[in-house]
Amino acid sequence: MLWPFLSLLAAILATLLAGWLVDQVLQRVAAAHPDAPVWALLRRCRIPLQLVLLSALLLAARPVRRIFHADDSGSRHAVLLLLIGSLGWLTVRVLAAVLEAVFSRYETVTEDASRVRRVRTQLGLVRRVGSALVWVVAGGAMLLTFDAMRTVGASLLASAGIIGIVAGIAAQSALGNFFAGLQIAFSDTVRIGDTVVLEGQQGTVEEITLSYLVLRLWDDRRLVVPVSYFVAKPFENWSRRDPALLAWVLLHLDHRTPVEELRAELKRFLDSTELWDGRAWSLDATDTTPSTLVLRAGMTAADPDAAAALKFAVREHLVAHLRDRHPEALPRVKTD
Repeated sequence: MLWPFLSLLAAILATLLAGWLVDQVLQRVAAAHPDAPVWALLRRCRIPLQLVLLSALLLAARPVRRIFHADDSGSRHAVLLLLIGSLGWLTVRVLAAVLEAVFSRYETVTEDASRVRRVRTQLGLVRRVGSALVWVVAGGAMLLTFDAMRTVGASLLASAGIIGIVAGIAAQSALGNFFAGLQIAFSDTVRIGDTVVLEGQQGTVEEITLSYLVLRLWDDRRLVVPVSYFVAKPFENWSRRDPALLAWVLLHLDHRTPVEELRAELKRFLDSTELWDGRAWSLDATDTTPSTLVLRAGMTAADPDAAAALKFAVREHLVAHLRDRHPEALPRVKTD
C-alpha cells in the first residue's frame, strides 16, 4: 500500500515541477520577445495548468488509482469534476491573455485614440461572452458526469422547447441587455473612455458589460445604466470621432463693457495657458437685454476634460480682469 501513496506524492511533485518549468520557459520567452506581451500574460495560467495536470495524473496513473477503492466512486468523481473545472479555468485564462495581448499590440501600432477605445470595448465584451460560454460548457460537462442527469436527458430534451419559451419570457430584460451590449460593442456608438452626456449628467464611460454600463461622473460618483438605454434612447457622445471640443462661456455684463479690450485680454490669457489647443477662439456679443450685454467667449480644447478646465479658468480670469480694471462693466442690481 506504500507504493500508491509514493506515486501520489510523485504526481504532486511532478505537477509542481511541470508548472515551474512552464513558468520559467514563458519568462525566458517573454524576456527574449518583449514586443509580444502574450508570453508574459500566459504566466497567469500556471495554477489552472497545474490543477489540470494533477487531476489528469490522478485519473490516469494506475498506482495512484489504487488509492481509490473500487467502490469509492465518489473520490474519482470529485477528481473528474476537478479536471473539468480546471480545464474551463485554464481556457478562460488563456482566452483573456490572448485578447489582452491582442489589444496591447494594437494599442502600440495605432495612433487613433478613438479606434483604440473601440477595439478595447469590443475585445472586452468578446472576453466576457467567451468566458461565459466556456463556463456554460464546463458546467454542462460536469452535470453530464452524474448518472441522474444522463438518465433524465431524454426528458430534458423533450421539454426543452417549453423551458426555452418560459426562460425567454422570464429573462426578456436580461436577453435584451445582452444583445444591446453586443450591438454597442460592434456598432461603435459608445466606447470605454468616451465622454457622454446622459440626461444632463456628464461622465466618462468606465466599464461596459453585457448588462450595464458604468459612467464616472465629474465628482467621482458612478452612474450605472442598463446598456439597452443606449440603444433605445438618444444621448450625447462628445468624443466618438474626435475628442476635441469647442468650449464656451457666457458673461452678462454692463453695456459700458470695453468689448475690444476684453477680447484682447482673452487672447492674451489663451496664449498663456496649455489648456487651449490653439485651433480657434472668439468673443462675440450674442444678445442684449435692457440691463446687460451678453458676451460669449469660445475657445477650443483637446479633450472634454481640458475644455471644462478651460471654461472655468476663462470665466474666472475675465471676471477678475473686469473687477480690477473696469468695475463699472459688472452688472448691478438697482434697489430704488
